[in-house]
Amino acid sequence: MMILAVFRSRSHSLAYAERLNGYGIVATTAPAPKEAKIGCGLCVRFDARYFVRAKAILKTGRYASFKGFYKIEYIAGRTSILPYG
Repeated sequence: MMILAVFRSRSHSLAYAERLNGYGIVATTAPAPKEAKIGCGLCVRFDARYFVRAKAILKTGRYASFKGFYKIEYIAGRTSILPYG
């Protein structure tokens, strides 16, 4: 399962992804999914097994544009995106 950290700010998304990578968590940026309902923001995508660490890293930064965490699952060929944690 993958986790998406959704931001309203592109610069916050890029900074958070870079920070996660610096801590050894493989993270990539992508356009936020329409299900997150934030318009043209970016999200940071990472594996769910790193969620606790990623959440702690988020709390140490100043990311006022953070919208929330979402999980992305693929079930029977359909993509499901739901709030997480």
